[in-house]
Amino acid sequence: MDLAESKSDETTQWAAITGVIATVSVFAIAQGLSYPLLSFILQRQGLSPAMIGLSAAMTPVGFILSSPLIPALARRFGAGRTALTCAALSAVMLALIGWTQNVYLWFPQRFLIGVVTNPLYVLSEIWVIALAPPARRGRVMGIYSTIISAGFAAGPLCLLAVGTEGWPPFLVGIAAFVFCGACLALVLRQLPKVDEAGHRVSVMGFMPRAWLLLSAVVVAAGFEQSVLALLPVYGTHYGIAEVRMSALLSTMIAGNIAMQVPLGLLAERLTARLVRFLCVSVTLLGCVLLPLLIETALIWPCVFVWGAVSYGIYTMSIIELGERFKGSTLVAGNAAFSLMWGVGGIAVPPLAGGAMDVLGAAGLPVTLGAICLALAITTVTRRRIV
Repeated sequence: MDLAESKSDETTQWAAITGVIATVSVFAIAQGLSYPLLSFILQRQGLSPAMIGLSAAMTPVGFILSSPLIPALARRFGAGRTALTCAALSAVMLALIGWTQNVYLWFPQRFLIGVVTNPLYVLSEIWVIALAPPARRGRVMGIYSTIISAGFAAGPLCLLAVGTEGWPPFLVGIAAFVFCGACLALVLRQLPKVDEAGHRVSVMGFMPRAWLLLSAVVVAAGFEQSVLALLPVYGTHYGIAEVRMSALLSTMIAGNIAMQVPLGLLAERLTARLVRFLCVSVTLLGCVLLPLLIETALIWPCVFVWGAVSYGIYTMSIIELGERFKGSTLVAGNAAFSLMWGVGGIAVPPLAGGAMDVLGAAGLPVTLGAICLALAITTVTRRRIV
């Protein structure tokens, strides 16, 4: 009887993990679709690239400012109710954006869509961490990271099917958020309680407890956003065609998608801390090799591995977060991760772009290499490798 109950509990647990990952994958598709869709519309309206970029920045600003509110929302209303409400509000906000088609109204609206989607993402990630069996946490989080990356990559592909004009692309995004909420509702009863009342940990209160992990998140976010924004610019300094640079970016994203599960399995055999240090070290090596290989055929395997290990820094950080923290502390910690991802994504690309203004093409690998080196040195000096 006990064995049968144990198998039943395990089946329920894996069903809940599958449901939450499905929720986040649909969320990622909706997010991946909305960014290029709105950029295309603004471009057709004749807006400058700077204005388009400023409009796009409103969503991560919403992420940053909403992150400290997530633990309190989860305690006050319950994590499940908060996530379901945010899924519904995300659909409503995307509908309002499609209805208004006004560049000035889109600034506050894109800010608000960042505010309402962030708790849905953070709480879903917390549930995956909490549900993952400790012995298999590496592979579960690797699968989770892979599916998230694939979802973001699939978003723009949806535009190939429905186009970028009129209501069809918006309806796809709205339907994705509705389906996201439906997936979550199906498994809500099986999800663990992560919002205990009485034990309050704020996002700012969490930061001193794991500042090295949070620094790793800043590096991972800053690296990803800088490469996506500036690698095509880097290529022009060498006279490389835009098509080739786009293909290199696609290869990098493919490395990210393909290698998170193997890295997660490696973390189970070693430790998440050690694998994170290895990821930082190999990412640093990629910065050194980039100017040497950019005009050779070896750049293709280089950027594939680069994409894998650079995002692996975040995957390993998430695994370690789940190993070290539980309950409401985990909620605060994951919200802090979201905040620091926004900080890294907003702060590092302008820094790298400024370095390229001063140093030329070398500014990109120098900046990214410097932040990776700083993280590696800090990791060693703090003796947090194993």
